[in-house]
Amino acid sequence: MLFDVDRPQGIIAIAILFFAVAAYLGVIGLLMIASPGTAPMSLGAPLLGGLELAGPYMFLLIALIAATIAYGMLRLNNWARWAAILIAIYGVVMLVPTVSSAVIGFQPEALVFGGIGVMLRVMIVWYLFQEPVKDQFAKPAS
Repeated sequence: MLFDVDRPQGIIAIAILFFAVAAYLGVIGLLMIASPGTAPMSLGAPLLGGLELAGPYMFLLIALIAATIAYGMLRLNNWARWAAILIAIYGVVMLVPTVSSAVIGFQPEALVFGGIGVMLRVMIVWYLFQEPVKDQFAKPAS
């Protein structure tokens, strides 16, 4: 039902990406609660942008938010589309210093991963602003 044939594949791909983020952060958060010191908080740094310092409950909170957005995307809720857009834009803004310092310090690995992160987030924003995709979200949810 959620993976309907009328649903664009791009929306499904974005939802899967959000579900993957939710699973990753959820597992790390639960691992940190169950066995403190096993997983370093720095594992969440690429996705949490400094919020990882708040501890394992922030991992779980962001995992819940990501899963909710993914589910909303599959249900074609317009609020989920806007949430995904805003999170992707926030991610681009948070990656600018990383990419800039990788260029100045000539760190090819950081530049590649930062650049891929920026490109992926820009593609999400671009895709979700396309008229056919907007129209999908404007239809009443089935």
